[in-house]
Amino acid sequence: MTSQTEKPWWRTEFAVETYKTIGIAAFFFLFMPTLLFQPFRIPSSSMEGTLEIGDYLFVSKFTYGYSQYSFPFFTPVAFAGRVMDSPAKRGDVVVFRLPKDPTQDYIKRVIGLPGDRVQMIDGLLYINGEPVKMERIEDRIETNAYGDELHVERYYETLPGGVTHVVLRRPERPGLDNTKEFTVPPGHYFMMGDNRDNSNDSRADVGFVPEQNLVGRAEIVFFSHDGSAQLWEVWKWPFAIRYSRFLNLIG
Repeated sequence: MTSQTEKPWWRTEFAVETYKTIGIAAFFFLFMPTLLFQPFRIPSSSMEGTLEIGDYLFVSKFTYGYSQYSFPFFTPVAFAGRVMDSPAKRGDVVVFRLPKDPTQDYIKRVIGLPGDRVQMIDGLLYINGEPVKMERIEDRIETNAYGDELHVERYYETLPGGVTHVVLRRPERPGLDNTKEFTVPPGHYFMMGDNRDNSNDSRADVGFVPEQNLVGRAEIVFFSHDGSAQLWEVWKWPFAIRYSRFLNLIG
């Protein structure tokens, strides 16, 4: 029986210190990872050539610092700008919040930095008046809904600064192969998808992306499936998984 002067065990100094320890541990193991990395699923074909529909990847949130969009479930305090800010580099693959609807996450490649002039002419990318190097490589082979085999043009594109990546071109879907010259304002970026003729990006509705809207840099694919198996079709899972894409670094 506890005396009137004796504290209940849950209010003792030992118990209070235990609560503090558990709280700190919960913060580091549950909350801190969301400040460092965020999982992201590729929902569309706009980054094909580099990322496929059904890829799951980790995004490093600390690379560019933190803004009010760095918190996946809530924003404790809305604030302008970034804390521990570090600029994105040309060629980075970035997850960002859509400027006109910040509830939506997009993923594209950084093409234009603040002050750059960006333009597409006949399907070729120009940055600051200079054409970007393009080298034709083997076609991508796809199969349409009717079982027909399709050949999609693939190129190595080398951006100023040396980043080389694969882009897709679909001459039958020219999209935005010819645009006006865009001048990237201070504090903003010009984003484009690697699947050039099937990407809604800074050439159209996305527009310039404020640095505040950057969530993080795409780093590595940790899982991938081709969508041929439903969640309940357990027997199909082994054949739907793209094992070759596991742990692929993104660049």
